[in-house]
Amino acid sequence: MPSNCKHRSLGSLAALMLAGTASSAGAADPPRLTPSGLDVPRYVSLKYETINARNGPDEAHRLLWVYHAKGLPVQVVAETREWRRICDPEGGLAWVHKRTTDGRRTAMRVQPKPLALLASPKPGSKVNAWLRGRSTANLDKCEKGWCRLKADGAHGWAPETEIWGASSQVQCKS
Repeated sequence: MPSNCKHRSLGSLAALMLAGTASSAGAADPPRLTPSGLDVPRYVSLKYETINARNGPDEAHRLLWVYHAKGLPVQVVAETREWRRICDPEGGLAWVHKRTTDGRRTAMRVQPKPLALLASPKPGSKVNAWLRGRSTANLDKCEKGWCRLKADGAHGWAPETEIWGASSQVQCKS
C-alpha cells in the first residue's frame, strides 16, 4: 500500500446486543439531478470489504485511503457516469467507482455509547435491542424524526438525530 494511503476501518457491522426487559435537523438542501438520474445528495452503502478512495473520478487519480467497512453508510454528494463522490461518517470526502456502492440503506451509530432501539417511534417505549456504538444497522425507513433499524434479527426505532445516514442535508462540504 502506498505511504500516502489512510487506512479506514470504521467498526463492525450490525453489532447489536439484545435487550433484557428493560427530529429532523433543519431544511434539506434541494436535490440535484445527476448522470444516473438519481438525486444528490442520497445515501448508499459500501458494497465490498475493501474499497479504494481516490482524489478524483478516475483510477489515475491519487489513492487517498482504503475503506475496510462493508455496509458503511455513505452519502453521494456528486457523481459522474462511472464515479461517485462520497462523504463518510467521519467527514471524509473521496471518489469511489459506482460498482463499489450498493443502493441498500444502512445507518451508523457514530458515538461510542450504545443506542436503545425502541419498540415504537416515541420516547419511553420498551427497549427491543441495543445498537453498539460505532456500529451499523440496516435502515428500514424513517418517518417523523424516527428511523426503524434492523440487524442480527432484531429491530427497533431510534431518533434520526442519533444515527448517521438519515439526514437529508449534505453531510460534508467540499
